[in-house]
Amino acid sequence: MLEAGLDPNGRGDAKLERQLDGDIRPGRVALAHESSMKVLTPAAVLVPLVERPQGMTVLLTQRTDHLAHHPGQISFPGGRLEDSDGGDFVVAALRETQEEIGLLPERVTVLGRLDEYITGTGFMVIPVVGIITPPFEVTADPFEVAEVFEVPLAFVLDPENHKLNRRVVEGRHRPFWALTYEERVIWGATAGILVNLSDVLSCKS
Repeated sequence: MLEAGLDPNGRGDAKLERQLDGDIRPGRVALAHESSMKVLTPAAVLVPLVERPQGMTVLLTQRTDHLAHHPGQISFPGGRLEDSDGGDFVVAALRETQEEIGLLPERVTVLGRLDEYITGTGFMVIPVVGIITPPFEVTADPFEVAEVFEVPLAFVLDPENHKLNRRVVEGRHRPFWALTYEERVIWGATAGILVNLSDVLSCKS
């Protein structure tokens, strides 16, 4: 079983900025205050590892362009907790995965979870890691998911592929992780969770 990541304090957009820039960078105090004042929405995602003959892969989705949150971005299947989940992040991750890509919960062997990730948009995301053994079928919900694809786990585990970039948000050059696989740019919370996965698996190897 995976343990709860490497950092009991979790990870997130504001925390990455604080780690890199410290507390004296202009806008730092405002960002810390902004993050502490937010009412976070609990959410869960599944980090699906697929056992392929040529090597394990990570299954990801491309969100449709019209969604209210993170339109067009690459993400894991998942979403906010609902009352029917009973506060269980694993139940939420598996339910959302079935709703988004049609993967049945019984096809997933849950290994554990990674660090919680707090996004700049106010979500507290719990990444649940699970193994999927082929054959299996996926049927993307056309409202939420534009495409389902896989990235080699070996690519994710290579720290040379973990790039720190910055973008201007409200006058601050906020940092974010990005991984570029072929023509696909995986960035933001999804990339941060993949870096977390790489950290954890590297410690276990």
